Amino acid sequence: MNNILSLAFLFALVGLAVYVVMIFNGLIAVKNDVAKAWANIDILLKQRHDELPNLVEVCKGYMNHERETLEKVTQARSQYQQAVSVDQKAQADQGTTSALRSLFAVAENYPQLKANDNFLKLQNRITELESEIADRREFYNDSVNTFNVRIQQVPDTFIAAFMNARPQPMFKVEDADRAEVKLSFGAAG
Repeated sequence: MNNILSLAFLFALVGLAVYVVMIFNGLIAVKNDVAKAWANIDILLKQRHDELPNLVEVCKGYMNHERETLEKVTQARSQYQQAVSVDQKAQADQGTTSALRSLFAVAENYPQLKANDNFLKLQNRITELESEIADRREFYNDSVNTFNVRIQQVPDTFIAAFMNARPQPMFKVEDADRAEVKLSFGAAG
């Protein structure tokens, strides 16, 4: 009888250890999914930022009176290049998105620019990248949500505390990006 109790206790102990290891491995997997999702966004952000100097060069000749708009795009690119953390890169991305919206809105006032083949190709490429970035943001937020839920649920929360896992921020839209874009269709000065 003593052997049966010892054996039952041993099986329970092994079962508990296996369960803890499964939770730990599951948390590692969702944590890595968050990192992978961000890396996928970062790749697209880099591609978009690599296209910006070409776009600015094409626009310079046409937009003599729009220096401020072109400078905003250049500054946004510079902010992204200096960003290190996920939060900094997310903020830089939002600044770039805002600057590009302004640039494309101002480009409406320059029919010759809108007819330029290089501008159209760059505009289409950046628009495609923006669409892919939006898709990846959604996947990132799904991954972050899964991770945040897992680290807050019992019994995972105990293992997460041992791992020092903290909730990750969702990729959110800034209030400025929700604002209505003002378009002017008047003649260029």
